[in-house]
Amino acid sequence: MSADHSFVAEAMKQAVPWVKTMGVEFTEVSGDRVVAELPDREDLRNHVGGPHAAMVFGVGETASGAVVMAAFAPHLDKATPLVARSDIAYKKLALGPLRAEAVLGRPAAEVVAELESGVRPEFPVTVTITDAQGVTTGEMAVVWTLRPNR
Repeated sequence: MSADHSFVAEAMKQAVPWVKTMGVEFTEVSGDRVVAELPDREDLRNHVGGPHAAMVFGVGETASGAVVMAAFAPHLDKATPLVARSDIAYKKLALGPLRAEAVLGRPAAEVVAELESGVRPEFPVTVTITDAQGVTTGEMAVVWTLRPNR
């Protein structure tokens, strides 16, 4: 039986106001994979007509945060997820709406075991950003940590 992750989209909109403001939608959510979409809006574009680099980064980081929330929701009373570092490669000019697919890079159970052993775990989330035609326009690696709550 798979876990219910239907809460993630609304929780992200409540916890991260940027998500609601930018119109990010979550089209697929599971415990190890999330797809987020950013609409094509004129006020989000750059000087060449595509989404501004900050928007591209934002939708990718948001997708990574959503997969972290989905994977670790049962443990958020013990720890707070935080981005430790991130890297983005802009591969091709993005035009139109964007799709960011984030995939958890380590099994959640392994990360939780580290947390419970007293180690502050780090774990990667890989993100592939594509345009409406499915062309990869960006790739991200976001490394997250779970900071134990005091």
